[in-house]
Amino acid sequence: MIGSGTGNSSSKDTPKLAGVVGNGDISEVVVEQRDVEEPCIGLEFDSEEAAKTFYDAYAQRVGFKMRIDQCRRSEVDKKIISRRLSCNKGGYYTKSKNQFGQIKKLRTSSRQGCNAMMLVRVNKSGKWVVTRFEKEHTHPLLFSASLSLIEGDLKERTIEALTAELKHQDQLINFYRRHLNSFLRDLEQQTEVLSTKIQVAVNNIKDIERKHQ
Repeated sequence: MIGSGTGNSSSKDTPKLAGVVGNGDISEVVVEQRDVEEPCIGLEFDSEEAAKTFYDAYAQRVGFKMRIDQCRRSEVDKKIISRRLSCNKGGYYTKSKNQFGQIKKLRTSSRQGCNAMMLVRVNKSGKWVVTRFEKEHTHPLLFSASLSLIEGDLKERTIEALTAELKHQDQLINFYRRHLNSFLRDLEQQTEVLSTKIQVAVNNIKDIERKHQ
């Protein structure tokens, strides 16, 4: 459980968890789709696990994976008194040698020297307090990349929809144009027929008038 922090932090902002799954030194936490406050120096937690849960939820919202990094132990009872929580792309992969001094086969590493991290320490009252926070990452965030893909896909779909609509409107215009042209041709023909009939009627009237005279 995350304790109340200093500044603008409060227990009501605590993210609720739907489940926690361990995966090596990286914990994947499923959280509700809601805002998670940003870490700040002075923010307090009731335990180390609460600090891990909080930073992992923050990492998921921002778009990176948390790495449970170095810790410091008490010289008295060997209990952990500080913990560094980092981006999983922090540091660099170092080449290791086997017992014969040969460099082992290189493996793919995700580390890129990212400095993003949150450091928490136990204070005198037993609370875990954020004493250092590095926000900036040296690599693109997954959330940003995903958002760009979503925006790009949305734009592409919008363009496709508009193109289809324009095509449909063009088809309607052509349909109405054909019908209008057909109507005008019929009207012209009917006008010519009517004019002929009128002219015949006029001629008949003139013939009748001449006969009466």
